Amino acid sequence: MTESWVNYAARIGADLHLELSGPGGRRAALIRALREAVHSGRLAPGTRLPPYRSLAADLGVARNTVADAYAELVAEGWLTARQGSGTRVADRAEPLRGTVRTPVNVGRAARARGPRHDLRQGAPDASAFPRAAWATAYRRALQDAPSEAFGPGDPAGRRELREALAEYLARARGVRAEPDRIVVCSGFAHALRLLFGQGAGGVLRGPLGVEAYGLEFHRKLLSAAGVRTIALPLDEDGARVDVLGRERAVLLTPAHQFPTGGPLHPERRAAVIDWARARGAVVLEDDYDGEFRYDRRPVGALQGLDPERVIHIGSVSKSLSPALRLGWMVLPERYVGPVLEAKGEREGWASVLDQLALAEFIVSGSYDRHVRHMRQRYRRRRDRLVAALAAHAPHVEVTGLAAGLHAVLRLPPGTEWSTVKAAAWQGIALDGLAAFRHPAAGTGADGGLGDELRYGPEGDYRLEGAPDAGLGDGPDDGLSNGLGDGPDDGLSNGLGDGPDDGLGDGLGDGLVVGYAAPAEHAYGAALEALCGVLPPG
Repeated sequence: MTESWVNYAARIGADLHLELSGPGGRRAALIRALREAVHSGRLAPGTRLPPYRSLAADLGVARNTVADAYAELVAEGWLTARQGSGTRVADRAEPLRGTVRTPVNVGRAARARGPRHDLRQGAPDASAFPRAAWATAYRRALQDAPSEAFGPGDPAGRRELREALAEYLARARGVRAEPDRIVVCSGFAHALRLLFGQGAGGVLRGPLGVEAYGLEFHRKLLSAAGVRTIALPLDEDGARVDVLGRERAVLLTPAHQFPTGGPLHPERRAAVIDWARARGAVVLEDDYDGEFRYDRRPVGALQGLDPERVIHIGSVSKSLSPALRLGWMVLPERYVGPVLEAKGEREGWASVLDQLALAEFIVSGSYDRHVRHMRQRYRRRRDRLVAALAAHAPHVEVTGLAAGLHAVLRLPPGTEWSTVKAAAWQGIALDGLAAFRHPAAGTGADGGLGDELRYGPEGDYRLEGAPDAGLGDGPDDGLSNGLGDGPDDGLSNGLGDGPDDGLGDGLGDGLVVGYAAPAEHAYGAALEALCGVLPPG
């Protein structure tokens, strides 16, 4: 039986769309079509063409016709042919001017337009992604996946991943989770969209208490959903949850306040749970970098205190890569159904194959090994940052060092904007502390708490002169962050040591410096450039 064209073409090559038209025979039409495709830029330099047998089967012409056309275009310089490499578009074949096409090295060109030194917070070292281990996990997951995995996805996420997450989160983060309480999402922002939706149609509703400093992107997302956010002041013990009133929910980063650093004090952890129980409210726990702690015992998840009053949200954006777009919510039972309804009947965000690969990556122990490896790497980088500042800018105080992927550099009053601008001129990407301040929070120009930290349904909370607002009155407050042995090591875990520490909603001038993003070989140069733009003491 004669082999069909479909089977033959599929067996021996790839597709190439060409229109054979115009005067002359098939050979002339093919040469003309190939020349036009190269000349216009549709076939970029370096593109490998199908074998002539494949193209002949695809176009329904004789193999000799394709072979002759390739040979003619090689002779004219449009194509190159090398044994073992096939026939390719010649590098010197230029498209018509004005033709828009995607360059072969578009990724390299895009990187060249980026900052010279990337010290932005929130990004892991992309060069350290565990390619080999991930490829192994992906391959194994693909081989073991049941056939139904390639159909429409479960909106809750693959059972294999939810079971792996339940075990890992219980073991590593103290989360009390069952697979049926976990909903897979594509990250924290996706979780917020699912929870708050668009105004009254969301699973949760405002007003929402938030920390006075946090990501502007999250605030804008909530604002777009019609959610009013109320800023909670900060001090050395974290968010002032004691001023919570009639809010329906509160969003916290209890393990490592973002961006100032430091965990929520144990008494406040208990207090916010008591508030949620009394008000019938819920706490949203953003566990964005809970795995990366360096100088103290890991702080367990707040969710472990009351799984029915806390929504625990995490992702692999810091631990693996934001490119994976995988996150999760551990939900109280009453929210599972509404969240799945908001998500829809079919998984439209997180790739099922990525979910299966992550499940395998966790179960095999590769995730734990990667996190431990990166924890050591990031700790060394943090220590290099501290050493560089001690040597070249000893007047700059460093805080928030006990955990995470960034630190806060406290600057002299009035120097933040000029320092950020100077850094930009030198090709250094970093953030000023003011960029994270809630619009309702004061500037803290006088170093105080301000007089309108939070205005809620119960009135205007004025906290100026609060006796417990500061870290202490002198160098003996003893609040070290664990990097030194005495009060003079300059590495306090609070937000300042004197009357100008700027606690509360206005934290004074500062920089939020990430030490994870640069590749290992580029980190030293980034630190040198950073020290060069800091204001003098």
